[in-house]
Amino acid sequence: MIETPVQPAEAPTVLSPGLAAAKAEIHADLLRRHAAAIDISNRAGIRRLLTQLTEDHFRNKPPAALVTAADRERLVEILFDEVIGLGPLEAPLRDTEITEIMVNRPEQIFIERRGRIELTNLAFEDEASLRRVIDRIVSTIGRRVDESEPMCDARLKDGSRVNVVIPPVAIYGPCLTIRKFGREVLTPERIVTTGGSSEAILEYLDAAVKTRLNIIVSGGTGSGKTTLLNVLSGFIPATERIVTCEDAAELRLRQVHVISLESKPANVEGRGQITIRDLVRNALRMRPDRIIVGEVRGGEALDMLQAMNTGHDGSMSTVHANNPRDVINRLETLVLLAGTELPSRAIRGQIASAINVIVQTERLRGGGRKIVGVAEVFGLREGEIGLNELFAFRQVAVTPDGRAVGYHTATGTLSTFQDHFKANGAELPESMFEPTQQPAMEELY
Repeated sequence: MIETPVQPAEAPTVLSPGLAAAKAEIHADLLRRHAAAIDISNRAGIRRLLTQLTEDHFRNKPPAALVTAADRERLVEILFDEVIGLGPLEAPLRDTEITEIMVNRPEQIFIERRGRIELTNLAFEDEASLRRVIDRIVSTIGRRVDESEPMCDARLKDGSRVNVVIPPVAIYGPCLTIRKFGREVLTPERIVTTGGSSEAILEYLDAAVKTRLNIIVSGGTGSGKTTLLNVLSGFIPATERIVTCEDAAELRLRQVHVISLESKPANVEGRGQITIRDLVRNALRMRPDRIIVGEVRGGEALDMLQAMNTGHDGSMSTVHANNPRDVINRLETLVLLAGTELPSRAIRGQIASAINVIVQTERLRGGGRKIVGVAEVFGLREGEIGLNELFAFRQVAVTPDGRAVGYHTATGTLSTFQDHFKANGAELPESMFEPTQQPAMEELY
């Protein structure tokens, strides 16, 4: 559901024709008289220069062309963002409540705030100004976008992920998507207080991580998989050596003994690509206690399963799948992408012995992200991998504003790893696996 147009915090509205013309003249004056002297590292100096140029521009104008002090300040802010930043995107980038910025066209910019998609009143001046911002972003990583390479992934200095698509692939003009890199590290306590999980689920996952069970976090796009993987990584003891492998570095582990590896696309000549599979294989040579793969989406699934089966227990990853059973099927398909000739039964055997726990996440109606299921993998039965569902989220209603509400509960099935937890000093009480009675509706709202 798309909300009505709103303004991100600090965001300037679309300029009136008069102010837009003034902005263009001041910008041209800046380039004509001061281009050689601009030092983008001197932000205060640039702001002073823009303020002076703006004051000079309006000083000798007739009364009808004069603007308020607030308009002049707004003009300086917009010019400042264009000169050293990303133009109209600077305001939503500063807004900590916004998690995603989606530019469909120069005059159509959407944001995601607290899980809801909103259309803003922000706009680029024209397609050329949007292309300048795109070129500024991709040039920082030595990439380019043109008709021969119309798609590109990049990253901002703060870690935010960027995807660019331009014509002829993007039919109606350049498109830009920014998934912001959250500055606040989510804590287990915060997940519980916001309704993303129950205390029992996190207590179980804490024990699973500390006793070195292999965990897969599953879910759709934007369901909070990487965020949850960050939280789970916080349960790893500080004494262990961890190697992370990611397409775009998003994990922020708090431990000291961490090596972070990131894949690399091919250069303009088509050489130099380093894939996630390359990283996983190299990680095995780095004496890791645990390997964390940001997302498994190709042949690296086979290397990860083999690592989990050969002494690197306690490893973790994420995968795009709709439910725990789908995870099994998805991994089987991904292993085949590695070019292996293993029969299906052998692949399932690898999966059953490597994966111990699957955590399912979901983005519900209204934008809430929750753990909606926890299941254990417990071996092959007549060629099928067995799953033991321990915890689930029961949705019971939808609020008038479109928000899904419900509660987390155990299913009443004991963990198959109870003896394992006890033997490794993380015994869990059987009572935590007893179903929870549905709370009163007023409590859920």
